Order: sequence, then C-alpha cells, then structure tokens
Amino acid sequence: MKQIVIVCEPKEGLVAEVAETLANRGINIESIDAEESESVDLVTLMVDKYDEALQALLDIGINAVTEDVVLLRLPDEPGALAKVAKKFKENSIHLRSIRLIHRDRGKAIVAVSMDRTEEALELVKEYRV
Repeated sequence: MKQIVIVCEPKEGLVAEVAETLANRGINIESIDAEESESVDLVTLMVDKYDEALQALLDIGINAVTEDVVLLRLPDEPGALAKVAKKFKENSIHLRSIRLIHRDRGKAIVAVSMDRTEEALELVKEYRV
C-alpha cells in the first residue's frame, strides 16, 4: 500500500483545496493527517484511487511524494505499538511514519513506513493485514 505526502510552504486552505480536488474527481480519502508549522505544511493521506489522486494534485500544482506503507493489525492495548517499535529499533530499522488508521473490537490498524521494508516485514509478519 502507498501513502501520499505533500510538503510545501505554508498555504492557507491547503487541506480544503486537496479535499475538494479529490472529491471532484470521485477519489475517496481513506485517512488524512495535516500539520502546519511556520515554515512548512505537511499533509499525509491514503486514498482509494492512488494514481488518479497523484494526477489530480499535479493538475492543480501540488507536488506530492509517495512512500510504501505496511498495514499492521495490533491488539488495542497499552504496549502493543511499543512491542513492534522495539523490534524495529533492535534491528536498526528507521520508522519514517506511524499512523493509527482504525480501532475496533480490541484491534487497531496502524500504517507504518520504514526503511529496509522487506526486512521489517519479516519482523512483523504476524501482525500484517
């Protein structure tokens, strides 16, 4: 699975512009995180029509980068994420991002991007969705 990351200079209404553009193209946003600082805006999203979303953003002048993410199903309890993060740390695998996607019935779905993806996948194969 892939996620789209937009990093740009602060832009008033960026999330509204992205959401409206994708909606107009019939693209559903499955998850979105947005952060703003004095020097940069950062929007990370997952969508149902990945290639179409990239093109839609490019069409309105928004450059985006992409990265692979792995979906993990973890117990929704204290320490579950710590256990996975510790496996990566012990194997010197750098976590680029972690996002909680969904919680339900004692389970949590988490999207994780990391370096050395193939090696990381082997470490968490029991949690992969």
